[in-house]
Amino acid sequence: METEVGATGRRMLRIAFHLYLPAKGVLSMSKSNPVSRRAFLQTTGAVAAATTLAAKSYGRVIGANERIRTGLIGGGKISHSHVAAFKALRRKNNFEPVMVADCWEKRARNCAKRLKLPESRVVTDYRKLIDDKDVDYVTIATPEHRHAPMIIEALDAGKPVYTEKPMTHTVPEALAVIKKQKETGLPVQVGVQGMSDDSYISAGKAIREGIVGRVVQAQIEYVRHYGKNGPWRLPGLKEDMAKPADLDWDAWLGDAPKVPWNPHHYFEWRNYAAYSGGICTDLFIHRISRIMKACDLLYPRRVVGMGGIWQWADGRDLPDNFEMICEYPRGMTVYVLGTMSNETRIDHLVRGNKGTLAFTPDGWVAKNNDGQLVAEHKKTGGERIDLHHINLLNHLRKGEPLNCPAELGLAGVVAVSMANESWRTGRMTAWDEENEKVVPADTLPFNPYPEKDVV
Repeated sequence: METEVGATGRRMLRIAFHLYLPAKGVLSMSKSNPVSRRAFLQTTGAVAAATTLAAKSYGRVIGANERIRTGLIGGGKISHSHVAAFKALRRKNNFEPVMVADCWEKRARNCAKRLKLPESRVVTDYRKLIDDKDVDYVTIATPEHRHAPMIIEALDAGKPVYTEKPMTHTVPEALAVIKKQKETGLPVQVGVQGMSDDSYISAGKAIREGIVGRVVQAQIEYVRHYGKNGPWRLPGLKEDMAKPADLDWDAWLGDAPKVPWNPHHYFEWRNYAAYSGGICTDLFIHRISRIMKACDLLYPRRVVGMGGIWQWADGRDLPDNFEMICEYPRGMTVYVLGTMSNETRIDHLVRGNKGTLAFTPDGWVAKNNDGQLVAEHKKTGGERIDLHHINLLNHLRKGEPLNCPAELGLAGVVAVSMANESWRTGRMTAWDEENEKVVPADTLPFNPYPEKDVV
């Protein structure tokens, strides 16, 4: 039974988050309101701090140890990781999962059972979860085409959000989320869990201090080796599988094109552009975000995406092997490899004119051009969902900066969307800074020089 103090505290959480509303245009990169790349990227620590006043106000009302409650939207495969994290957090972080929603009732019930929640805390309409007075923040673990409307509706309801990556399916959706986040002042934590590994913040500081000189290139990968079924196929899935009676197919589709029930679309949605960006949005988003944080990157200037449906021509409409090169205004390129046919890795590196910084399982090491060690870092944290939720909880209680706020989520969506668009059209893409959209690169003036604020 909830105490009167606890109920009051949760009401004050809603109120406190509205005490700080960022000034309109504060995050704009347009010529009419210029903001440097570095100044903008620094907001990934501190826009997070854009809600610090609200978080501190919340803490004064109910105390840093007040229980915080979440509701989980989505009962698919990724939800299992959230459920495991919730169980651990429940024991030692004064945290409680209180509700589950999924448009397939069976999945929602299974999640609730693992969390030992009563049937009364299971719903098939996610909007009921968002509106529930006992839910302090909303966790979204659905296919990516459903992220944007759920995030925006949660923010409108006064609820902070933890959303799985990518933040949204498209660039316009990401811009809409940023707009709503600025209007409400509520935090959005994007589920790129690698950002809870402090190696990338530490590397960023070292790079800014000149440890490798002027940075000119970085490389990273996300490679796998799939068997005969290929990426994200479910062995044994039959095309004539009937739709479960308790699954709301129209709700699952949302704003995607209305098509008849298709088990491949439902269970293997990462293979179809109507619901996903495939390798780019499901895998590359994890890697490009690391380089962005380490090198203070925002939007690419130009991007090329290359690959194909080379091994598994099975009806998918997204590449089964892919790679991309991003050119950034600071004067560097980033290469990302994504073979799904071969898992031979390449080193994760940042190259400068005075040396190279290499990421390792333990952190990073930096060597000069003679191969001599000049610095190293042993990481704390890691790529873990529980740590990412703890970071959000600490933000709500104490104003700790978010590890992957909406601004970084937007930058990641822009990069991977540009790569996919390049692949689809066969053209190099560019970021139209003035109009905030992806365009063919040859429609903008060519600029081979770095921006002026690079140290």
